[in-house]
Amino acid sequence: MNKFKFNWRKPLIYSLFYLTNREVYNWIKEIKRLEKLSKNEIEEYQKDKLKKLLLHAWQNVPYYKDVLEQSKVVENGIINLNNFDKISYLTKEIIRREGKNIYSKDYKSRKTYANTSGGSTGEPLQLIQDKHYNNINYIVNKIYFQSFNGKDLGELEIDLWASMRDMQRNYGHYKEIFINFLYNRIILNSFKMSEDDMRRYVDIINKKKPRSMWVFAESIDAFCKFIKKNNLKITHHPKFILSTATTLYPEIRALAEEVFGCPVLNQYGSREVGAMTVECKYKNSHSFFWSHYIEVVNSEIVVTLFTNYSMPLIRYKIGDRATSAESFLCQCGHVTAPLKDMDGKVVTQFKKENGDLISSYYFIRLLFFQSWIKQYKLIQRDYNLIEFKIVLNGKSDEIAMRKFEDEVRYTMGENCKVRWDFVGEIEPTPSGKYIYTVCEIK
Repeated sequence: MNKFKFNWRKPLIYSLFYLTNREVYNWIKEIKRLEKLSKNEIEEYQKDKLKKLLLHAWQNVPYYKDVLEQSKVVENGIINLNNFDKISYLTKEIIRREGKNIYSKDYKSRKTYANTSGGSTGEPLQLIQDKHYNNINYIVNKIYFQSFNGKDLGELEIDLWASMRDMQRNYGHYKEIFINFLYNRIILNSFKMSEDDMRRYVDIINKKKPRSMWVFAESIDAFCKFIKKNNLKITHHPKFILSTATTLYPEIRALAEEVFGCPVLNQYGSREVGAMTVECKYKNSHSFFWSHYIEVVNSEIVVTLFTNYSMPLIRYKIGDRATSAESFLCQCGHVTAPLKDMDGKVVTQFKKENGDLISSYYFIRLLFFQSWIKQYKLIQRDYNLIEFKIVLNGKSDEIAMRKFEDEVRYTMGENCKVRWDFVGEIEPTPSGKYIYTVCEIK
């Protein structure tokens, strides 16, 4: 009977978009047109997007005026895309060095806000984004990649997700509660998962019967291991599970698919540039070509973002690695230019003596907007000791350090101490990979 239940949320949400955010409403309709484009049409569409972005950057962004002229992408005010691959890469170091030179002259008129990179590469980065970016990358694209895989707007989803409001004191969250109700979204906190929590989560999933789930990879891994260890059963199988934020390794995907009896699909993105790709049921990755132009150069992912004219990111080295293949028409009916073997963010679970699991990503989030931190590594040495290895960007902030220590004690227990270790650099693993959160407790 539930199959035929009227989904009243969908028309309500669309009406609210129409009345309060017409850009989102129009873009949802526009993407229905764009997703039908052929490979050649997509290439032409992206060329047009690139020309408009490059011209804007040349006219309005001091840093890019010199870069685009030196690469001869702009000559006498004319864009030459044949030289696009001669544009020097944008890196985190350049963004830090150039500061407001990468801002557009008109950024204050674009409803901008401050943001920071996820920091799970160990190098948090401050930047600005604007309303257009937020509308496309955080609203439209997320609606699209859910519907792309069979979950309609307003159908129930359960997210095994990072809930700051469940972890921090005096955290205002009434707007968040209303939005989750409107979207029909239940949040199961993955920042802290006790054995009792995880048993309760199993009961909620089986009772509520979500159409889809959205999860952190390390959280679904820990959850599924607990389910198997305790001989529990997931009796309801969602249409699909989307994994994001951290790397979905094959063994994590296989375990989750075994436990939940549904496809587990990878959605790849970052805080700097938003969602970039999502897998379909055939496990091919599909890019959001209307918002991103993605290159893979020497196995490094390089992104040009179409949606943030306030602070253009052009040929930005995001810090992750992958291999790419030629685009083709996927069995799902959409053109794909798949990214494969993505080697991105790795986040571990910290452990409390009582068995509770605390996502180390919680502590990463505490480092957001800390301009004095250039790079970091967090190591849980034992139940009552977490070491913060820090590469400084200038002088340390004693007030912020004390707040971090308070938050660690509040979350991990009053006896847990923080050891600060200021170092000149943080070495990668022998394989060349950087892992910035480590739990040494077995």
